[in-house]
Amino acid sequence: MEQKQIVDALTNRYLVPFSAEERRLIQTHISYLLILGNEVYKIKKPVDFGFLDFTTLEKRKFFCEEELRLNRRLAPHIYLDVTPITLDERGRISLGEEGKIVEYAVHMKRLPEEGMLKRLIANPEFDSRIIDRIAHLLAQFHLQAETGGKVDEMGAPDVIRYNHEENFAQTKKYIGQTISADQYASIEKYSLSFLEDREAYFWERIKNHRIRDCHGDLHLEHICVSDEITIFDCIEFNERFRFSDVAAEVAFLAMDFDFNGYPAYAEQFVEAYMEFSQDQGVRVLHDFYRCYYAYVRGKVISFRLDDSAIREEERRQAEKIARRYFALSHRYATGRRTPVLMTMVGLTGTGKTFVAQELARRLGAQLIQTDVIRKELAGLPPEEHRYEPFGEGIYSPEMSRRTYEEARRRAEEALRKGKSVILDATHTRDSEREEALKIARRYGASFYLLNCHCPEETVKTRLSERLGRVGEASDGRWEIYLKQREKMDPLTPWSEFLISIDTSQPRDAIMNEIFTSLV
Repeated sequence: MEQKQIVDALTNRYLVPFSAEERRLIQTHISYLLILGNEVYKIKKPVDFGFLDFTTLEKRKFFCEEELRLNRRLAPHIYLDVTPITLDERGRISLGEEGKIVEYAVHMKRLPEEGMLKRLIANPEFDSRIIDRIAHLLAQFHLQAETGGKVDEMGAPDVIRYNHEENFAQTKKYIGQTISADQYASIEKYSLSFLEDREAYFWERIKNHRIRDCHGDLHLEHICVSDEITIFDCIEFNERFRFSDVAAEVAFLAMDFDFNGYPAYAEQFVEAYMEFSQDQGVRVLHDFYRCYYAYVRGKVISFRLDDSAIREEERRQAEKIARRYFALSHRYATGRRTPVLMTMVGLTGTGKTFVAQELARRLGAQLIQTDVIRKELAGLPPEEHRYEPFGEGIYSPEMSRRTYEEARRRAEEALRKGKSVILDATHTRDSEREEALKIARRYGASFYLLNCHCPEETVKTRLSERLGRVGEASDGRWEIYLKQREKMDPLTPWSEFLISIDTSQPRDAIMNEIFTSLV
């Protein structure tokens, strides 16, 4: 019986009655996930990618059992059993009933979507102590995980080299589609050279029992936070990918923090893990393994392009995501990680401060706001409003000059210490943008102009709602917006540095667009 017929029957409430009202099917390149109310049944596709082989029913049963066993290490309350899918004499498909077994599924409890780390972390009120709890849980898991024997063998330089060479062989066909020829060559050269130069260090890691039976696929979407932290969906199909240096597992999650636009949390996680595990060697291998896992993710997403079952829209999205992963891998390989000077541009009411605050949180950057500095220089509390005419009072040209100079002085001080900066101001004039660029070049920082814009009706609404709002430093009004618009120098000459963003979108969409451009 074709697997598609089985899956179609399971998703049809008339063919397979089930008490749950909700019935939904999600598919990845290797699995079908059937959601039935608060329960999930995971069916493996009959695919062979070389690194995994689910082509026979016997193999799918074995790996279902392995998935259950291995995931119970970190999520014992979620993984329930392996359920046979049967066909009775009337040709009826059932879950766990009598009949001929035609497929197997891993039966799980459904985790609360609101507790998924990827969703939680996007909230500006996210409790960063959760990052430390994850680091502690992972350090404890690694300490207890199996080591020695065939586990240690997977930490040998020749095995690691084979993993990399397999990646390059399997992705060669995507050159020009999801990875450029230059990226491919640079990453390959960096990875194989690092292995050769550090061979003795890899042997030392084995000697110190740093190779463990790990999770193998640790990223944000595999962590759920409720009363406790649940890490789920480890790799069961290939020991070579799961038996690894603990530094590789740490790098995988750190890479995913980076990819999703949270480099500050990535750094917090790594530092916390090293403290809990007392393993300072994690830092030595950090870029190497971040490069590797970003490449693996780019490869795996690229595989979706070969799946005839996915729609054209999904195919285009997969292409875009894979390109981002390969670009991130290339960034690690080339060591391009300088401080960032993100210079906001835009008129009052266009959402600059909202975006600047969220960027500062995610990047761990210093936020410098001219609205606040202007009030400080005038001897006023930031929240005290001065609704003065355009270009007068504390908004006179002289006061604006002093405000921008002080903002740039603070930016220089932060960049000198290697810290990234978000410079929140209108920057309507070319001269102001040029001064910011000079500072970035002086300290070797990556420079971006982030132009915030949105429909004017949205600006009107925002300015009206925040007028007189307690705790709001800006004195922006509609008449100020119109005056600024008249004085705004064109951004066309700045296209090399420009990221233009419509701030009427949801916060996550705004951040995704920005970080896609940053990679």
